[in-house]
Amino acid sequence: MGALSRWILKILGWRVINELPDDEKYMLIVAPHTSNWDFIYGVLAKSAVGLKVNFLGKDSLFNGPLGWWFRALGGIPVKRDKKRNMVEQMVEQFKQRDKLILTMSPEGTRSYLNYWKSGFYHIACGAHVPIVMATLNFAEKEIKLGGRFMPEGDAVKDMDKVRAFYAEIKGKKPQNQGPIRLKIEDTDKKKPD
Repeated sequence: MGALSRWILKILGWRVINELPDDEKYMLIVAPHTSNWDFIYGVLAKSAVGLKVNFLGKDSLFNGPLGWWFRALGGIPVKRDKKRNMVEQMVEQFKQRDKLILTMSPEGTRSYLNYWKSGFYHIACGAHVPIVMATLNFAEKEIKLGGRFMPEGDAVKDMDKVRAFYAEIKGKKPQNQGPIRLKIEDTDKKKPD
């Protein structure tokens, strides 16, 4: 399947730069997310480099007739109740597993947003795992996998690393790309030194 995916990407004029780390566990974030095409190119890239990843899905998806399919694709059911939040559930998953590459799109939507969702950051900090980044640069027809760093818990400093990695990257619909920023960065700036 990997050879077929590499061939399809090559025919379409795309290049994959694979600088993924050897870590058994990490948080993989993919950006920008501006189009449904992002999923297709992401799946092709994942297959092309032989990457096995997991993703989150609401638990009701896994209870229906297609539950087995979502699990086979690497889905992890998340219970959306007030007793357990998503971050706690994913930190627990990292603790329970020997290997886990959890992938998320921090934008959470294909539309313009003023802030990225911070779940990925809180999961990485809580589970003490590195953050690895992946880009879908439609302007250059390039998918880059790499950019590993261990979050220090200082959202501004950590997100500066993320901003540097994604600088100049253009999604399929650049007008849908918002700033690379977490709401908690505004609060961190207000903390006394």
